[in-house]
Amino acid sequence: MDRVRCAVIGAGWWGTTAHVPALLRHPKCDLVAVQHRDLATAQKTASDFGIRHAFSTAEEVLALDELDAAVVSSTPHLHYPQAKAALQRGLHVLIEKPMTITARQAAELVEIAQAKNLQFVLSAPWHYTRYAEEAKRLVQSGALGDVKLINVLMADSCIGLYRGLPWQECFGENPNAECEAQPYREPEQTSYSDPSISGGGQVYCQVSHPAAYLSLLTDARPREVFARFDNGDTRVDVFDAMLLTMSNGTLVTLAATGATGLNERIMQFRLYGLEGELSLELFTGKMRFVGADGTVRDYPDLPPEEWYPMHAPAENLVDAVLGDAPNKSPALLGLYAMEAIDAAVESAKTGKNISVAAAIKDVTNDEGTKDQGAFQHA
Repeated sequence: MDRVRCAVIGAGWWGTTAHVPALLRHPKCDLVAVQHRDLATAQKTASDFGIRHAFSTAEEVLALDELDAAVVSSTPHLHYPQAKAALQRGLHVLIEKPMTITARQAAELVEIAQAKNLQFVLSAPWHYTRYAEEAKRLVQSGALGDVKLINVLMADSCIGLYRGLPWQECFGENPNAECEAQPYREPEQTSYSDPSISGGGQVYCQVSHPAAYLSLLTDARPREVFARFDNGDTRVDVFDAMLLTMSNGTLVTLAATGATGLNERIMQFRLYGLEGELSLELFTGKMRFVGADGTVRDYPDLPPEEWYPMHAPAENLVDAVLGDAPNKSPALLGLYAMEAIDAAVESAKTGKNISVAAAIKDVTNDEGTKDQGAFQHA
């Protein structure tokens, strides 16, 4: 294989903002089909971007013979059935975050991909920065010694989405690199505000980022989670506080809110080990290492275009399929994030500390019914 024939399932806001442009510009990719639940919208997208096929269902996309890979960037409640169908068809897959609605669904997808020896990539742009690679190297090489504590703060202004407000009221007056004042396609107003579609609010939409990044850095997965949520004036969580214990014993405090001022965005990681500490600010491309002896290394700030490389996941899918690059964001990280999210939701609901099962073998049915055996109350 010298080229990858790909389709985008879920050509909505993020699909047309990040994935369609990335695949079209990749010199070794042929983007052959797009899907949107409204056929006229799918056809307009195909016409505007010069794509051969337009469909209204994932089933029609997956019936195409001329496919090697698929991007699943639909709303979260559709990720599991669509990615499962694509993987079972034998396609390599890039899946958007949050990976699924439950950890068991994510586990099943990972198992299918592994059994079929397929590339299965999690769409997590921060995994592709130079600082992600260097921070992972520092942590896993022992430069910090045993990492005992990680503090994470994620704060941004997604509350308009959680309230189901029109796009212009959310970002029209204060756009950023990812959320343009007028994107090619706006998300549906229910995509983030209806928990039956989104799974939840900040914990699904945004905590899915740092939860996966934790495992990227530490090569560990969550073992226990205690969480409290506050919905503010919405149907979904907006303010989240979580305490995690990772499989390597590292303690993690993770706070997240989607209700900051429009111009404030924070994604801070502070890692504390016996031999040093590491500080990262992902929204502004900053990193500092401080050794136990007091030596300080300030890394040069990343340029703004490298802060959030939104096109990198789709590009990596193509490169990984062709063997030109490793999978830099394996979906296993999405599974670990879903273990943290699923347990946090259960903890917030029950008021209990939740122990995450070490291995999830039983899976949900196609309707997404959760097997409550995934967790143990502690």
